[in-house]
Amino acid sequence: MKRKPDFEETRLIFGTLYPAYYSYKAVKSKDIKEYVKWMMYWIIFALFTTAETFTDIFLCWFPFYYELKIAFVAWLLSPYTKGSSLLYRKFVHPTLSSKEKEIDDCLVQAKDRSYDALVHFGKRGLNVAATAAVMAASKGQGALSERLRSFSMQDLTTIRGDGAPTPSGPPPPGPGRASGKHGQPKMSRSASESAGSSGTA
Repeated sequence: MKRKPDFEETRLIFGTLYPAYYSYKAVKSKDIKEYVKWMMYWIIFALFTTAETFTDIFLCWFPFYYELKIAFVAWLLSPYTKGSSLLYRKFVHPTLSSKEKEIDDCLVQAKDRSYDALVHFGKRGLNVAATAAVMAASKGQGALSERLRSFSMQDLTTIRGDGAPTPSGPPPPGPGRASGKHGQPKMSRSASESAGSSGTA
């Protein structure tokens, strides 16, 4: 069960990081020979990585499968076997040269289709976002109007109840007014004078 993780670590170190560092040195030194050698390696390694996506599904049960893949990567990298250069010159370069025009046409068509699909999905995304924004705004406006309506109908009634008395009710009896049907009758001026004179006598 541990063979696959071991293979992944080995390929990461020797199949990716090691060639990447020497590719950097080739670019830095501007050595055309080294540059071409590592470019051929990366082309072969890209094809190998693509192929193993399918071979891992069908051949992972094969005895020593991962060990064979490690040996293949070492064969590609070895300066003695020059495996990547051999595969590129014998197989990859002739095949790509004969099919180059068809590959270019397919890539142009795929690029155009992907651009059209990107524009189409972009428009759909903008439409969805605009619709969601309009719906959110309409819902927010409805909630705001409902809130204002509750203020005008309920809260204003409460404010009126807490303040001064409403003018529709009868005014309270004042000190100089008649008290009404059940209160004491207002004394006339002559009666009050007679009452005052009898009290002084």
